[in-house]
Amino acid sequence: MSDWRTRFRTPQIWTAHPARHRPDRWLVVANRDGSTTQLYAWDTGSGEVAAGTGDPLSTWEGWIDPAGRYIYHLQDEKGSELGHLVRIPIGGGEVEDLTPDLPPYTLRGVGFNGDGSLVVFNPINADGFALYAIPDGGEPRLLHRDTWENWGALASARGDLAACWSAARARGVRQYTLLVFDTRTGERVAELDDGPETSVVATVFSQVDGDDRILAKTTRSGLERPLIWNPRTGERTDLPLPDLATDVVPLDWSADAATILLCQLGGAQRLYSHDVATGTTTALDHPPGTYYDAIDGGATFDPDGNIVGLRQTAEAPPSIVELSGTTGGLRRTLYPAGPAPSGRPWRSVTFPSADGTEVQAWVAVPEGAGPFPTILETHGGPHWAQYEKFDAGTQAWLDHGYAWISVNYRGSVGFGRDFTEKIWGDMGHWELTDMVAAHEWVVREGIARPDEILAFGASYGGYLTLFALGRRPDLWAGGMAIVAEADLAASYAEVSDALRAAMRGWMRGSPEDRPEAWARSSPITYAADFAAPVLAIQARNDSRIGATQMENFERRLREHGKEIELDWLDGGHQSFGPDTFIYCWEKMLAFAEEVLARKRG
Repeated sequence: MSDWRTRFRTPQIWTAHPARHRPDRWLVVANRDGSTTQLYAWDTGSGEVAAGTGDPLSTWEGWIDPAGRYIYHLQDEKGSELGHLVRIPIGGGEVEDLTPDLPPYTLRGVGFNGDGSLVVFNPINADGFALYAIPDGGEPRLLHRDTWENWGALASARGDLAACWSAARARGVRQYTLLVFDTRTGERVAELDDGPETSVVATVFSQVDGDDRILAKTTRSGLERPLIWNPRTGERTDLPLPDLATDVVPLDWSADAATILLCQLGGAQRLYSHDVATGTTTALDHPPGTYYDAIDGGATFDPDGNIVGLRQTAEAPPSIVELSGTTGGLRRTLYPAGPAPSGRPWRSVTFPSADGTEVQAWVAVPEGAGPFPTILETHGGPHWAQYEKFDAGTQAWLDHGYAWISVNYRGSVGFGRDFTEKIWGDMGHWELTDMVAAHEWVVREGIARPDEILAFGASYGGYLTLFALGRRPDLWAGGMAIVAEADLAASYAEVSDALRAAMRGWMRGSPEDRPEAWARSSPITYAADFAAPVLAIQARNDSRIGATQMENFERRLREHGKEIELDWLDGGHQSFGPDTFIYCWEKMLAFAEEVLARKRG
C-alpha cells in the first residue's frame, strides 16, 4: 500500500474516555482492525484492549459507566442512528437492551450517577424529545418530554437530580435554558435562564456525594464562559475570564470539586486550571495540541487530580496522555500513538472576511515551492470547528501535491456567540463569504493556483461545497461532497425527528414557514449556474441527510447539462471506517486529477 492508505489503516484512537472511578478502565473509539471503527474497552494495567462492538459498518459513539462495568451505545439498523440504548458487560456477556418497550429513537445524551447505578438518557423520535432515568435493574422512568428540542443527560453523584438543556424558551432556536429534575418524581427542580439571545449548557455535576452543583457554560457575555450553579439554592458563580478573547469551555471538575479544568478555543487550544476557593485561573504549560472536541468532549481529571485524555497533533496519530493537574506538564504517555507515516504540519492563520470579521483557518502545504493546486475544505456541523489533528485525508491531499486550507467559517464554535449564530435564518450566505475570503487569501499568499482550487467537505461541509459551486461558480475547478444536502426542504421531509428540529432552529422556521429562505439556502436552486464538475458520495441509510433529495439534485444538474458523478455507500451518516475512507479518497483523488488534467489540456 502507498503511504496515504497506510495512514488510514494505522491503528488509531478517535476518542477516549476513562471510567470516572476506575481510572484503569477506558472506553476508546478506535480503528484496530484496519477496516472499521469500533468501541473498545482498554485496561491500563494489563494493556488488554477488548472489542465491545463489531459492527461491519463501524460504531463511533459510546459511553462507559463510572464503575467501569459496562459499555453503552445505540444499537441501530445499518447505521441509521435509530435504535435502542444497549449495554455490554466489560469482560464478556450478553448485550442488554435497556428500553425494549420504547419505539426506536435517536440519542442526544447519556449520563450516570456517581456509582453507575442510575443511567439517564435523552431519546428523540416522533413522540418528541424526552429525558429518562433507569435505575439499575429497573424500568425507564420518564422525567421530561417536550416537542421543542432538548439535549443532554446528566445525573448528580447521588442520582437524585438529572439535567438537560431545552430550546423551548427560544421556540426551537438553539439558545438553551438549563433544566434540572428530581429523578424519583420527575418534578422540575429549577431552570437556569440567562435571558433572550443566550444559551446555558451543562458539562457535569459535582462528583461529591450530596453536592448538587453543576458546572456549565453560558453565552451571556457574548463569549462562552464557565459557571457553577446550585439548582436547589440558586447560588451561582461565574468565571468571567476577561483577559481571554475567545470562547472558554469547562471540561471537568476534580474529584473533590476544588479545581475546574478549562479549555480556550478559537484556533490552537490552551488548557487552564481554576481554583474554586480562591477564584484563581492558571494557564497550564502542557504539550501543544488538541485536547477537546465540541461533540466528543475532552480531557478530564483522574481521581488523583491528574489530567488524562487524548492529545492530537497534525503530524502523528493521537495518544492518550497524563498531564500534571497543577502544571500541565507531561507525566507519562498512557497509550502511545500507533506507527504511521508522519504528517505535514498545520499552521493557524487569520484573515478578514468581506465584512471585516476575522476568520481563522488551518493551512498545510506539500513539499516543494508553490503555488499548488489546492483543496479548500469546510468542516461539518455547522456548530463544530476544525481542530488540529492527525487527519489521514488531509495528509493524502498533501502527499499528492495539493495544498490544503480548512476554514472555520461563520457558524463554527469557539469564536463567540455572534460568530456562531450569524448564519441562523440564512444558511450558506456568511459561510460562503468566509470561504471566498479563504480562497482570496491562499491565492494572495502564493499558496494556491487561482484556477486550480477545488472545494471539498462532508456533511454540512458537503452542503457548503455544493452551495459554493452554485453561488460562486467562477471560483472552483471542481467540488467533492460527501453525505451532503443539496435541497434543504426535500431533505427535511426525509430525515429523523431530531434533525428536523435542528434544521428548524437553524433556519428560524420550517420550510412551510419560510419557503423562500429555504430555497435561497439550497444548492439545487442554483443548478443552472454550476460550472465545475461535481463528485457526490452519499449514504443510503442516512437519517441525517435525505437520499431522495440528492437523486433529485443529480437529475436537475443533468437537465441543465452539468457534470455530476453520484456514488452511493451502504450504511448511514457515521458508518465510515478505514475501508470507506480509503474508497472515498480513491474516488476523490482520481476525480481531482482528471479535472485538473482537463484544465491543463
